[in-house]
Amino acid sequence: MWIDTHCHLDAGEFARDTDAVRQRARAAGVLHCVLPAVLPANFEAVRALAHRHADSYALGIHPLCTGEAGEEDLALLDRALAAARDDPRLVAVGEIGLDYFVPGLDAAKQEYFYREQLRLARRHALPVLLHVRRSADGLLRELRRTPVGGIAHAFNGSLQQAHEFVKLGLRLGFGGTVTYERALQIRRLARELPLEALVLETDAPDIPPRWLYRTAEERAAGQPQGRNEPGELPAIGAVLAQLRGLPVDELAAATTRNAGEALPRLAALLASGTGN
Repeated sequence: MWIDTHCHLDAGEFARDTDAVRQRARAAGVLHCVLPAVLPANFEAVRALAHRHADSYALGIHPLCTGEAGEEDLALLDRALAAARDDPRLVAVGEIGLDYFVPGLDAAKQEYFYREQLRLARRHALPVLLHVRRSADGLLRELRRTPVGGIAHAFNGSLQQAHEFVKLGLRLGFGGTVTYERALQIRRLARELPLEALVLETDAPDIPPRWLYRTAEERAAGQPQGRNEPGELPAIGAVLAQLRGLPVDELAAATTRNAGEALPRLAALLASGTGN
């Protein structure tokens, strides 16, 4: 039983075969997917997909979307969270955070939206799904001021930063990157962090695992890039289990339990039998 804690099933790459993608994932053993929004325009899409497939969703404004966002979007998010207060499939505020990797973004505006969304998460008693890219220290600074639980998605910081997130009650998301032998730091984290700190994700259609990736030369030669799907999660989990020297079933059970502890409403869905 696997939980994909971060999957963009509403992405355009899945528009033609969304249901088949989810069915393949279920057949592969992916019990549940968490579908984060990235801006108000896709709030309804992730909600509808979560209900259609007995999954769950999060609502938030992604840092890469803050350039076009305004105060009205924060107000829309606040109203959407209030309207879904009794929806058991709303499990978090996300995807929110900071991105200091992509050039041309307004850092101050990103930070403002991150702070305000942490406050909304506190107001609505929800954990968060955090976007972390060259921004771990900034994220931690604000989490200490506005404590919330949740998941640091696609974690790529240092071991020290990882321990700081864990101290604040967050779990750390690992996905396709861990399957690359050259990803030495990520693989070190995957081996050395406490098992109870880890959750699994695909970030599909992004972050393809090694077996789907094609170099620029391979693509030029006509080899298409494989599409990352939530159904790849068990194979990613098997790599993580091997790195840690654990039986695959033990890793699956642990990361499922960790996901429920990070996202209490998800745990309630699973316990009630309505999350699969």
